[in-house]
Amino acid sequence: MKFFADIRTRAGQVVGPVLGFCAVVYFAYHAIEGERGLLAWWELRQELESSKLAASEIEGRRLAAENRVKRLTPSSLDLDLLDERARLMLNLGRPNESIVFVGPSEE
Repeated sequence: MKFFADIRTRAGQVVGPVLGFCAVVYFAYHAIEGERGLLAWWELRQELESSKLAASEIEGRRLAAENRVKRLTPSSLDLDLLDERARLMLNLGRPNESIVFVGPSEE
């Protein structure tokens, strides 16, 4: 019976450290792989960077469109340029006009 008593005593001494080790492993695993762990944080950070890049691209397009709209106000509109662009886009001219298209300059 002394044998079983020794086993029971030694088992009591081992159970605490084994449970502690299991708890440490459990929390370490979830700190890395968990829903809010390091890998999830890394993915969220990359997603945030790509979202910021997309937002800056959209902001640039918005500013360009806003600039184009602002240039259409009567105070800043160049009527000669408007007439030239309208004729070019609609392919129209007056009967007594000669139209010469010049290609892009090669500098």
